[in-house]
Amino acid sequence: MTENLAVTVLPTPLAAQSLATPFASGHNAIRLVEFHGAMTPHGFDAPANEIAALATAAAAHDLGWMRRVTVRGEDRFRWLSGMVTNTVNDLPENGGAWNLVLNAQGRIQGDLTIWREGDGLDLVIAADQYEKLTSHLDHFIIMDDVELVAHDPAAESTIGLTGPQARDVLARMGLPAPTEPMTWQRVEWNGHDLRIYHDFGTLADHFKIGTPIAGLTLLWRALSTAGATPVGAAALEAFRVAEGIPSYGIDIAERDLPQETSQTRALHFNKGCYLGQEIVERIRSRGNVHRHLRQLELDGPLAKAGTELFLDGAPIGSITSVTELPLNGATRRFALAMVRSEAEVKNQPLTYVAGSVAGTAKILDKPPAL
Repeated sequence: MTENLAVTVLPTPLAAQSLATPFASGHNAIRLVEFHGAMTPHGFDAPANEIAALATAAAAHDLGWMRRVTVRGEDRFRWLSGMVTNTVNDLPENGGAWNLVLNAQGRIQGDLTIWREGDGLDLVIAADQYEKLTSHLDHFIIMDDVELVAHDPAAESTIGLTGPQARDVLARMGLPAPTEPMTWQRVEWNGHDLRIYHDFGTLADHFKIGTPIAGLTLLWRALSTAGATPVGAAALEAFRVAEGIPSYGIDIAERDLPQETSQTRALHFNKGCYLGQEIVERIRSRGNVHRHLRQLELDGPLAKAGTELFLDGAPIGSITSVTELPLNGATRRFALAMVRSEAEVKNQPLTYVAGSVAGTAKILDKPPAL
């Protein structure tokens, strides 16, 4: 997340509306930052209040940087299955799956989520990956009856609703909450066709609500009235690290192999051939990778991304994301890091230095209780 104000990075529809009129939260001065390829609100309140809403209550947040692409054509299922790492043909009619997109060498080119509606298929891609991934996918439409149809980001947008009380907020608005993660449904609300997705999360429920632009302000205000606290990109990014959910371009890079990310939820080993599948299968059947992305809890100063980790005085990895959570009157620090396998085998605290102060880092085997 940066404060890059380049003219090529446009505000999300929600952020653009806030430039003309104050948000419903009552905050007149909203600072925008670049997040996933779009300008979005940095925050609305004190960081501790926004983190608390995500972790213990319900938080509404801008997801206007998401882009939706419909895959059409007779060959869409077969072709798309050959382009991504997770199942396509076996998706339930109102189900979804997170996927990695690989090149022929098995290196990760990006990530996206596929949602199925009957026989329809939608891709949801972050704005900062949109051009690269759609170009990559389009390159492999050769003799296939397949068309990628982008939905106009000026005509629709998405709002997130996260937290253990998110279902209660939806109920107060008269909206359904899909029960199982990675499922979704359509609903008409105040004359607007909404798409309500139940996405993946480890510490709280994550819902995403797609809406026509005409219903965006009404939806945002209704969420606030129903008890959701508006939160910005800073709190959302901090909570992501606490949940141990990696972000492409930050924790996952082009050089990485799928198994190095530890994200087995993005892989399906019985779906058949796909681009890069030979490398993935070779790793699974013949051996393992020598490093993994792991979540850490830090005991010591707040480190920075790129900080080196040590085991018994020898370099063992480096931090990719780090956050500090002020919660329940205490401060806890979490990180994601790419570490060598020896660190996991020995299961000993790692060391690091931030400035001139040393600290220790513990590898977590599951997301923490907050």
